[in-house]
Amino acid sequence: MSERSALRTAVPEMIRPQGNLATSPGASSPSAPYSFAENLAPDRDHIDIRGILRERARLLAQEPPPAPTGEVLVVVEFTLGAEHYGVKSRLVREVYPLKDFTPLPGTPPFILGLMNVRGQILSITDLNTLFGLPDSGLRNANQVIILQNPVREFAILVDTIVGMRTIPMAELQQDLPTLTGLAGEFVKGITPDRLAVLHGDKLLTDNRLVVNGDLA
Repeated sequence: MSERSALRTAVPEMIRPQGNLATSPGASSPSAPYSFAENLAPDRDHIDIRGILRERARLLAQEPPPAPTGEVLVVVEFTLGAEHYGVKSRLVREVYPLKDFTPLPGTPPFILGLMNVRGQILSITDLNTLFGLPDSGLRNANQVIILQNPVREFAILVDTIVGMRTIPMAELQQDLPTLTGLAGEFVKGITPDRLAVLHGDKLLTDNRLVVNGDLA
């Protein structure tokens, strides 16, 4: 046998699998050759490729929720006790922490007092008292929203600031026979999820909210 023929015979013997690599140690009899392709291939019985692609196509085909149409109102949402309120964002100058204030004798009960905001003296109106709402005892009022128009500014006491919100005017229920007194005058409407939208322009122009000649 030539040297080249001997090499052709020896090489296959060197790379031929010796028994089943998957058998446990100590197995004496060889079995079928180990198939790397079978052991490395994914278990297609447990991967539904077509199902995944169908679900992805369904999600991509879904239309996004429609944007509000018609007139909308952008408000700053806040809480008073367990109730949620909103006031037109363009009337909000800023949110400011209430660290201390000075009570003012001789003013209506809904005037909490005066506060100093960077050298500017502003009155604080407590809407809970203004609207004649019962005290739930759950309030954590430690901040105010400062409202302003071109001629007047004052602060309203709030518990927490929820954030900005856009409300379609068509969803606002404006006929509110259950609201009486000042609440009926200063609440513009209520949304389906019971957010009471304040009539901020009226609050800023009502002459009953006066502190020593300046409107609260």
